[in-house]
Amino acid sequence: MSKKPSSSASILKLLVPAQKATPSPPIGPALGQRGIKSIDFCKKFNEITNNIQPLTPIPTIISIKSDRTFSFITKSPPTSYLLKRSCGVEKGAQKPGSEVVGTVSVKHIYEIAKIKQMDVGLQHVPLENICKSIIGSAKSIGINVKY
Repeated sequence: MSKKPSSSASILKLLVPAQKATPSPPIGPALGQRGIKSIDFCKKFNEITNNIQPLTPIPTIISIKSDRTFSFITKSPPTSYLLKRSCGVEKGAQKPGSEVVGTVSVKHIYEIAKIKQMDVGLQHVPLENICKSIIGSAKSIGINVKY
């Protein structure tokens, strides 16, 4: 009689800076308590993100199997990060709607949408819909869109 392998995997979601993953918190403790050597993840992650501007926050989903092996996928940087970077501001507005911290053009929105469309869940979403979502995000952090 053979045992069926356990298909249970735990999922860990982290925001990791491109090229700068280190075994220090939050990565080290999060992986360590699940029996994964954080240095193994850090080496692979830094290798995969070496073509991205250092310190860009990368949403990462790590699947950890019961045999202590792992795999991970990376997504595009958060929309708010891309918007703030494209208009050159550090923080969003304290009072969105009544305060404006910057302005982006429709071209910027389109370029961000093309980046976001590469994410697994958005590959079949029309670019126009992604653009509308990004415009909504821009308004919510106090960034105007110049048409």
